[in-house]
Amino acid sequence: MELSISEDQRQILDALDGLAKPYASVPIHDISFALTSDALDAELAGNGFLDVAAMDDLGPETAAMVVERLARLPFAVETAATALVRPLLDPELPRPLCLVEDGAQGNAVRFLKPGATVVVVGAGGVRSFTASEAHIATAHDESIFAYPMAVLKALPAETEMRAYDVPAAQVLTQWRIGLAAEASGLLAAALAATVTYVSERKQFGRPIATFQALRHRLAEAQVVSNGCYWMTMKAAVSGDAGDAALAALHAQEAARRVTYDYHQFLGAMGMTLEHPLHLWTYRLKALIGELGGRGAQGLAAAEAIWG
Repeated sequence: MELSISEDQRQILDALDGLAKPYASVPIHDISFALTSDALDAELAGNGFLDVAAMDDLGPETAAMVVERLARLPFAVETAATALVRPLLDPELPRPLCLVEDGAQGNAVRFLKPGATVVVVGAGGVRSFTASEAHIATAHDESIFAYPMAVLKALPAETEMRAYDVPAAQVLTQWRIGLAAEASGLLAAALAATVTYVSERKQFGRPIATFQALRHRLAEAQVVSNGCYWMTMKAAVSGDAGDAALAALHAQEAARRVTYDYHQFLGAMGMTLEHPLHLWTYRLKALIGELGGRGAQGLAAAEAIWG
């Protein structure tokens, strides 16, 4: 696998970092569970960053890089479904896109609100509909998962949904790549926030980051986070169902493994909303259960690899 990025990809990421710079920190005194920005969302869409998968010489791997980089921000923005799944269906589908599995009625769905495009994936194929108040049971402006979420009450009749001539397996593969890319960015941001804190917080006259027990655990967290990123990039390049399932599995396992460590390293501050760590770790908690969780990703990987 080619590990270096192209000059075009580097320029895209540099431009993206410039656009996202005003959104890289949390507003003073903000203690929200979920932090969102309509302005950031509009800038991303208007500047074409979420459409790079369809561009020549860029493709899904560049889209995965964009998703990963944006997930590092404290603001939750719908990027993965738009950047990786929408090109398979219709590049003009209204955003935000909400991906749900068939039979998901009664579950909380990320970014679900009136006007969102809900993409339903299952044995019956791939369909979509525009969400309205009738489809949403309870809207949560703030959720404990640090995403804007709402409960999907019901699906419309089949005749009211748009069907796509795209295999559900192909959509699931891109969904898993998007999940892994988003988790990779969240893991990187959560680790960076934790390292900054333990480097500044002093105990017994020296930063707690100098204590060997913390250094070992942070080093292990760095290894699993880096592994998540590279497995995601491999899956994005190959488009292979097995690679995608393994990337999603590793992402969900890594999230489960490090989330509690990070909050523990912050001590009492890790139990409050005053530190923004929860804006990444709580989103990771939501991703841990997506697409059936680790067990489902393991089964999907086994099926793809061994049939």
